[in-house]
Amino acid sequence: MTKLLMWLALIFLVIFAIRSKIRQAQKRYQDQFRQQQAAQQPPQAAQQQTYKARAAAQAANDAEVMLQCAHCGVFYPASETVQANGRDYCSAAHAALPSA
Repeated sequence: MTKLLMWLALIFLVIFAIRSKIRQAQKRYQDQFRQQQAAQQPPQAAQQQTYKARAAAQAANDAEVMLQCAHCGVFYPASETVQANGRDYCSAAHAALPSA
């Protein structure tokens, strides 16, 4: 029985040592990979500036033209305009009102 426990302990220690070596190798590989990625990417500040520039360009592309209602003066998206008598209104109710 003692020999069996000794063999089990030895097998356990060998497996533990192998797993430890594998983890160390994986950690070294991941560290090297991170260093390569960091060397290929621009600095963080430049990365943030390009992100902000891209966000601003996207916002400018997504922006819709705003028009002012001829009756109440409220600004509204051009896609919601109601035209009457050559003027732009924010709603059909304002377009129907007599012009001042």
